[in-house]
Amino acid sequence: MLRFSDFAGNQAAAGALQEALRAGRLPHALVLEGPAGSGKRTLARIFAAAALCLGEGEKPCGTCAACRKVEAGSHPDLFTASGGAAARSFHVETIRFLRRDAYIRPNEGAWKLYLLFRAESMSEQAQNALLKILEEPPPRVCFVLTCASAAALLPTVRSRARILRLAPPPLEDAAHVLRERLPDRPEEALRAAAAEWGGNVGRALEALEGTADAGRPEAALLAPQMLRAALEPGEFPLVKTAAPLAQDRELLRAVLDRLCRLLRDACVLRAGGEALLPGSDAAEFAAALTRERLMRAYEAVSGARRAVDRNANTALLATCVCISLRRAAGR
Repeated sequence: MLRFSDFAGNQAAAGALQEALRAGRLPHALVLEGPAGSGKRTLARIFAAAALCLGEGEKPCGTCAACRKVEAGSHPDLFTASGGAAARSFHVETIRFLRRDAYIRPNEGAWKLYLLFRAESMSEQAQNALLKILEEPPPRVCFVLTCASAAALLPTVRSRARILRLAPPPLEDAAHVLRERLPDRPEEALRAAAAEWGGNVGRALEALEGTADAGRPEAALLAPQMLRAALEPGEFPLVKTAAPLAQDRELLRAVLDRLCRLLRDACVLRAGGEALLPGSDAAEFAAALTRERLMRAYEAVSGARRAVDRNANTALLATCVCISLRRAAGR
Protein backbone atom coordinates (compact mmCIF):
# COMPACT_ATOMS: atom_id res chain seq x y z
CA MET A 1 0.00 0.00 0.00
CA LEU A 2 1.26 3.45 -0.94
CA ARG A 3 1.77 6.06 1.79
CA PHE A 4 2.02 9.83 1.72
CA SER A 5 5.81 9.49 1.75
CA ASP A 6 5.60 7.53 -1.51
CA PHE A 7 3.66 10.26 -3.30
CA ALA A 8 5.89 12.25 -5.67
CA GLY A 9 5.72 16.04 -5.64
CA ASN A 10 2.72 18.10 -4.54
CA GLN A 11 4.03 18.29 -1.00
CA ALA A 12 1.74 21.21 -0.14
CA ALA A 13 -1.40 19.23 -1.06
CA ALA A 14 -0.22 16.04 0.64
CA GLY A 15 0.85 18.00 3.71
CA ALA A 16 -2.54 19.72 3.96
CA LEU A 17 -4.28 16.34 3.95
CA GLN A 18 -1.92 14.92 6.56
CA GLU A 19 -2.50 17.93 8.81
CA ALA A 20 -6.28 17.50 8.52
CA LEU A 21 -5.89 13.84 9.51
CA ARG A 22 -3.66 14.66 12.46
CA ALA A 23 -6.13 17.26 13.69
CA GLY A 24 -9.09 14.92 13.15
CA ARG A 25 -10.85 17.63 11.15
CA LEU A 26 -11.46 16.26 7.70
CA PRO A 27 -13.26 18.58 5.28
CA HIS A 28 -16.75 17.37 4.44
CA ALA A 29 -15.90 17.92 0.76
CA LEU A 30 -12.52 17.92 -0.95
CA VAL A 31 -11.71 18.50 -4.62
CA LEU A 32 -8.40 17.28 -6.07
CA GLU A 33 -7.88 18.91 -9.46
CA GLY A 34 -5.07 18.40 -11.96
CA PRO A 35 -4.24 16.98 -15.38
CA ALA A 36 -4.68 13.30 -16.17
CA GLY A 37 -1.81 11.32 -14.71
CA SER A 38 -0.96 13.84 -11.99
CA GLY A 39 -1.87 11.42 -9.19
CA LYS A 40 -5.33 12.58 -8.13
CA ARG A 41 -6.72 9.07 -7.68
CA THR A 42 -3.56 7.86 -5.98
CA LEU A 43 -3.60 10.69 -3.45
CA ALA A 44 -7.36 10.24 -2.85
CA ARG A 45 -6.83 6.56 -2.07
CA ILE A 46 -3.88 7.26 0.25
CA PHE A 47 -5.99 9.85 2.07
CA ALA A 48 -8.94 7.45 2.41
CA ALA A 49 -6.71 4.65 3.68
CA ALA A 50 -5.10 6.98 6.23
CA ALA A 51 -8.51 8.17 7.46
CA LEU A 52 -9.67 4.57 8.02
CA CYS A 53 -6.34 3.17 9.28
CA LEU A 54 -6.41 1.61 12.76
CA GLY A 55 -2.64 1.27 13.14
CA GLU A 56 -0.21 3.35 15.18
CA GLY A 57 2.39 5.76 13.82
CA GLU A 58 2.44 6.65 10.13
CA LYS A 59 -0.94 6.34 8.45
CA PRO A 60 -1.85 4.42 6.45
CA CYS A 61 0.16 1.67 8.10
CA GLY A 62 -0.61 -0.84 5.36
CA THR A 63 -0.84 -3.77 7.78
CA CYS A 64 -3.93 -3.30 9.99
CA ALA A 65 -7.26 -4.91 9.14
CA ALA A 66 -8.68 -1.62 7.85
CA CYS A 67 -5.73 -1.02 5.51
CA ARG A 68 -5.98 -4.55 4.16
CA LYS A 69 -9.67 -4.07 3.46
CA VAL A 70 -9.04 -0.75 1.73
CA GLU A 71 -6.35 -2.40 -0.39
CA ALA A 72 -8.74 -5.21 -1.30
CA GLY A 73 -11.56 -2.79 -2.04
CA SER A 74 -13.80 -4.35 0.61
CA HIS A 75 -13.91 -1.74 3.40
CA PRO A 76 -17.58 -1.05 4.23
CA ASP A 77 -16.92 2.64 4.96
CA LEU A 78 -15.24 3.42 1.63
CA PHE A 79 -17.36 4.00 -1.46
CA THR A 80 -15.84 4.61 -4.91
CA ALA A 81 -17.62 5.76 -8.07
CA SER A 82 -16.41 7.21 -11.35
CA GLY A 83 -17.78 8.96 -14.39
CA GLY A 84 -16.72 8.04 -17.90
CA ALA A 85 -14.91 9.98 -20.59
CA ALA A 86 -18.13 11.43 -21.98
CA ALA A 87 -19.78 14.51 -20.52
CA ARG A 88 -22.71 13.84 -18.16
CA SER A 89 -21.73 10.17 -17.82
CA PHE A 90 -21.67 10.39 -14.00
CA HIS A 91 -25.36 9.80 -13.38
CA VAL A 92 -27.62 11.36 -10.79
CA GLU A 93 -28.79 7.92 -9.58
CA THR A 94 -25.31 7.24 -8.21
CA ILE A 95 -25.31 10.50 -6.27
CA ARG A 96 -28.78 9.84 -4.90
CA PHE A 97 -27.67 6.42 -3.65
CA LEU A 98 -24.59 7.73 -1.82
CA ARG A 99 -26.62 10.63 -0.45
CA ARG A 100 -28.92 8.14 1.28
CA ASP A 101 -26.00 5.97 2.37
CA ALA A 102 -24.10 8.91 3.89
CA TYR A 103 -26.69 9.30 6.65
CA ILE A 104 -25.95 5.77 7.91
CA ARG A 105 -23.32 5.74 10.65
CA PRO A 106 -19.86 4.33 9.79
CA ASN A 107 -19.71 0.54 10.07
CA GLU A 108 -16.14 0.01 11.27
CA GLY A 109 -14.13 3.19 10.93
CA ALA A 110 -14.28 6.66 12.39
CA TRP A 111 -15.28 8.08 8.99
CA LYS A 112 -17.19 7.25 5.84
CA LEU A 113 -15.41 8.31 2.67
CA TYR A 114 -16.81 8.70 -0.82
CA LEU A 115 -14.27 8.89 -3.66
CA LEU A 116 -15.91 10.37 -6.74
CA PHE A 117 -13.51 10.18 -9.70
CA ARG A 118 -13.94 12.21 -12.90
CA ALA A 119 -16.38 14.50 -11.16
CA GLU A 120 -16.27 16.87 -14.15
CA SER A 121 -18.45 14.31 -15.99
CA MET A 122 -21.31 14.79 -13.49
CA SER A 123 -24.45 16.16 -15.07
CA GLU A 124 -25.78 19.40 -13.63
CA GLN A 125 -28.61 17.37 -12.12
CA ALA A 126 -26.08 15.09 -10.40
CA GLN A 127 -24.11 18.06 -9.06
CA ASN A 128 -27.25 19.65 -7.68
CA ALA A 129 -28.14 16.36 -6.00
CA LEU A 130 -24.67 16.31 -4.42
CA LEU A 131 -25.05 19.94 -3.39
CA LYS A 132 -28.03 19.06 -1.19
CA ILE A 133 -25.86 16.92 1.07
CA LEU A 134 -22.89 19.31 0.94
CA GLU A 135 -25.12 22.09 2.27
CA GLU A 136 -26.02 20.05 5.35
CA PRO A 137 -23.44 17.25 5.57
CA PRO A 138 -23.85 14.48 8.13
CA PRO A 139 -21.05 14.11 10.69
CA ARG A 140 -18.00 11.90 10.06
CA VAL A 141 -18.48 11.91 6.27
CA CYS A 142 -15.97 13.12 3.67
CA PHE A 143 -16.55 13.40 -0.09
CA VAL A 144 -13.40 13.43 -2.24
CA LEU A 145 -13.93 14.54 -5.84
CA THR A 146 -11.25 14.37 -8.52
CA CYS A 147 -11.38 16.34 -11.75
CA ALA A 148 -9.09 17.84 -14.34
CA SER A 149 -10.37 21.33 -13.51
CA ALA A 150 -12.59 22.45 -10.65
CA ALA A 151 -13.99 25.05 -13.06
CA ALA A 152 -16.06 22.22 -14.59
CA LEU A 153 -18.01 21.99 -11.31
CA LEU A 154 -20.88 24.27 -10.36
CA PRO A 155 -19.77 27.34 -8.37
CA THR A 156 -22.10 26.29 -5.56
CA VAL A 157 -20.32 22.91 -5.32
CA ARG A 158 -16.88 24.53 -5.41
CA SER A 159 -17.83 26.99 -2.68
CA ARG A 160 -18.59 24.14 -0.28
CA ALA A 161 -15.38 22.19 -0.87
CA ARG A 162 -11.70 22.58 -0.18
CA ILE A 163 -9.84 22.59 -3.50
CA LEU A 164 -6.27 21.31 -3.81
CA ARG A 165 -4.41 21.62 -7.09
CA LEU A 166 -2.02 18.85 -8.20
CA ALA A 167 0.73 19.32 -10.76
CA PRO A 168 3.30 16.93 -12.21
CA PRO A 169 6.31 16.57 -9.87
CA PRO A 170 9.86 17.67 -10.76
CA LEU A 171 11.49 15.52 -13.43
CA GLU A 172 13.92 13.90 -10.99
CA ASP A 173 11.08 12.88 -8.68
CA ALA A 174 9.06 11.56 -11.61
CA ALA A 175 12.02 9.51 -12.85
CA HIS A 176 12.44 8.08 -9.34
CA VAL A 177 8.81 6.91 -9.28
CA LEU A 178 9.17 5.38 -12.73
CA ARG A 179 12.32 3.60 -11.57
CA GLU A 180 10.40 2.07 -8.66
CA ARG A 181 7.46 1.04 -10.82
CA LEU A 182 9.52 -0.30 -13.74
CA PRO A 183 12.85 -1.46 -12.28
CA ASP A 184 13.77 -3.49 -15.37
CA ARG A 185 13.62 -0.53 -17.79
CA PRO A 186 16.83 1.26 -18.85
CA GLU A 187 17.54 4.45 -16.92
CA GLU A 188 17.75 6.45 -20.16
CA ALA A 189 14.24 5.36 -21.17
CA LEU A 190 12.82 6.30 -17.78
CA ARG A 191 14.39 9.76 -17.80
CA ALA A 192 13.34 10.35 -21.40
CA ALA A 193 9.73 9.42 -20.59
CA ALA A 194 9.70 11.68 -17.53
CA ALA A 195 11.03 14.57 -19.63
CA GLU A 196 8.74 13.90 -22.60
CA TRP A 197 5.65 14.07 -20.40
CA GLY A 198 6.85 16.98 -18.27
CA GLY A 199 7.04 14.94 -15.08
CA ASN A 200 3.52 13.54 -15.44
CA VAL A 201 4.05 10.08 -13.93
CA GLY A 202 0.76 8.60 -15.07
CA ARG A 203 1.21 9.57 -18.71
CA ALA A 204 4.88 8.56 -18.67
CA LEU A 205 3.93 5.11 -17.36
CA GLU A 206 1.34 4.79 -20.12
CA ALA A 207 3.98 5.70 -22.70
CA LEU A 208 6.53 3.22 -21.32
CA GLU A 209 3.91 0.48 -21.17
CA GLY A 210 2.67 1.25 -24.65
CA THR A 211 -0.78 2.50 -23.67
CA ALA A 212 -0.40 6.28 -24.10
CA ASP A 213 -2.79 7.40 -26.83
CA ALA A 214 -3.42 3.71 -27.48
CA GLY A 215 -7.14 4.35 -27.61
CA ARG A 216 -6.73 7.09 -30.26
CA PRO A 217 -3.63 6.21 -32.34
CA GLU A 218 -4.87 8.54 -35.10
CA ALA A 219 -3.94 11.50 -32.89
CA ALA A 220 -0.25 10.97 -33.71
CA LEU A 221 -1.09 11.42 -37.41
CA LEU A 222 -3.67 14.19 -37.09
CA ALA A 223 -1.53 16.55 -35.01
CA PRO A 224 1.27 17.10 -37.59
CA GLN A 225 -1.31 17.06 -40.40
CA MET A 226 -3.12 19.95 -38.72
CA LEU A 227 0.07 21.97 -38.37
CA ARG A 228 0.94 21.41 -42.04
CA ALA A 229 -2.60 22.40 -43.03
CA ALA A 230 -2.31 25.57 -40.91
CA LEU A 231 0.64 26.60 -43.08
CA GLU A 232 -1.38 26.30 -46.30
CA PRO A 233 -2.54 29.54 -47.99
CA GLY A 234 -6.26 28.83 -47.66
CA GLU A 235 -8.47 27.82 -44.74
CA PHE A 236 -10.06 24.71 -46.27
CA PRO A 237 -7.17 22.22 -45.77
CA LEU A 238 -7.11 22.83 -41.99
CA VAL A 239 -10.89 22.82 -41.63
CA LYS A 240 -11.07 19.51 -43.53
CA THR A 241 -8.24 17.95 -41.48
CA ALA A 242 -9.75 19.04 -38.17
CA ALA A 243 -13.32 18.00 -39.05
CA PRO A 244 -13.20 14.69 -37.05
CA LEU A 245 -12.47 16.64 -33.86
CA ALA A 246 -15.72 18.61 -33.85
CA GLN A 247 -17.84 15.71 -32.55
CA ASP A 248 -15.25 13.63 -30.70
CA ARG A 249 -14.09 15.10 -27.38
CA GLU A 250 -11.61 12.32 -26.61
CA LEU A 251 -9.98 12.58 -30.04
CA LEU A 252 -9.77 16.36 -29.61
CA ARG A 253 -8.15 15.84 -26.21
CA ALA A 254 -5.60 13.36 -27.64
CA VAL A 255 -4.77 15.59 -30.63
CA LEU A 256 -4.28 18.66 -28.42
CA ASP A 257 -1.99 16.64 -26.14
CA ARG A 258 0.06 15.61 -29.16
CA LEU A 259 0.12 19.14 -30.57
CA CYS A 260 1.38 20.50 -27.25
CA ARG A 261 4.29 18.05 -27.23
CA LEU A 262 5.02 18.62 -30.93
CA LEU A 263 5.10 22.41 -30.58
CA ARG A 264 7.13 22.15 -27.38
CA ASP A 265 9.77 20.12 -29.20
CA ALA A 266 9.79 22.57 -32.11
CA CYS A 267 10.42 25.41 -29.64
CA VAL A 268 13.24 23.43 -28.03
CA LEU A 269 14.82 22.74 -31.44
CA ARG A 270 14.55 26.43 -32.33
CA ALA A 271 16.47 27.22 -29.14
CA GLY A 272 19.23 24.76 -30.02
CA GLY A 273 18.08 21.82 -27.89
CA GLU A 274 16.97 18.29 -28.77
CA ALA A 275 13.43 17.01 -29.35
CA LEU A 276 12.00 14.72 -26.68
CA LEU A 277 9.15 13.15 -28.64
CA PRO A 278 10.26 9.93 -30.41
CA GLY A 279 9.78 10.00 -34.18
CA SER A 280 8.75 13.65 -33.98
CA ASP A 281 8.01 15.94 -36.93
CA ALA A 282 9.11 18.86 -34.79
CA ALA A 283 12.14 19.70 -36.97
CA GLU A 284 9.85 20.40 -39.91
CA PHE A 285 7.87 22.99 -37.95
CA ALA A 286 10.93 24.44 -36.22
CA ALA A 287 12.24 25.27 -39.70
CA ALA A 288 8.90 26.60 -40.95
CA LEU A 289 7.98 28.93 -38.06
CA THR A 290 9.80 31.49 -35.97
CA ARG A 291 10.27 30.94 -32.26
CA GLU A 292 7.65 33.61 -31.51
CA ARG A 293 5.06 31.97 -33.78
CA LEU A 294 5.76 28.55 -32.28
CA MET A 295 5.26 29.95 -28.79
CA ARG A 296 2.03 31.62 -29.85
CA ALA A 297 0.75 28.36 -31.30
CA TYR A 298 1.77 26.45 -28.17
CA GLU A 299 -0.05 28.90 -25.89
CA ALA A 300 -3.20 28.66 -28.02
CA VAL A 301 -3.16 24.85 -28.06
CA SER A 302 -2.39 24.47 -24.35
CA GLY A 303 -5.21 26.91 -23.56
CA ALA A 304 -7.59 24.84 -25.69
CA ARG A 305 -6.43 21.69 -23.91
CA ARG A 306 -7.36 23.22 -20.55
CA ALA A 307 -10.74 24.23 -21.99
CA VAL A 308 -11.43 20.58 -22.91
CA ASP A 309 -11.11 19.67 -19.23
CA ARG A 310 -13.60 22.41 -18.40
CA ASN A 311 -16.14 20.73 -20.72
CA ALA A 312 -16.07 23.50 -23.32
CA ASN A 313 -18.18 22.89 -26.42
CA THR A 314 -16.22 20.47 -28.60
CA ALA A 315 -17.23 21.81 -32.01
CA LEU A 316 -16.65 25.43 -31.00
CA LEU A 317 -13.29 24.57 -29.45
CA ALA A 318 -12.11 22.70 -32.56
CA THR A 319 -13.01 25.77 -34.64
CA CYS A 320 -11.15 28.09 -32.27
CA VAL A 321 -8.05 25.87 -32.44
CA CYS A 322 -8.06 26.11 -36.25
CA ILE A 323 -8.35 29.89 -36.13
CA SER A 324 -5.61 30.19 -33.50
CA LEU A 325 -3.20 27.93 -35.38
CA ARG A 326 -3.61 29.92 -38.61
CA ARG A 327 -3.12 33.22 -36.78
CA ALA A 328 -0.03 31.90 -35.04
CA ALA A 329 1.32 30.75 -38.41
CA GLY A 330 0.69 34.23 -39.87
CA ARG A 331 -1.96 33.03 -42.28
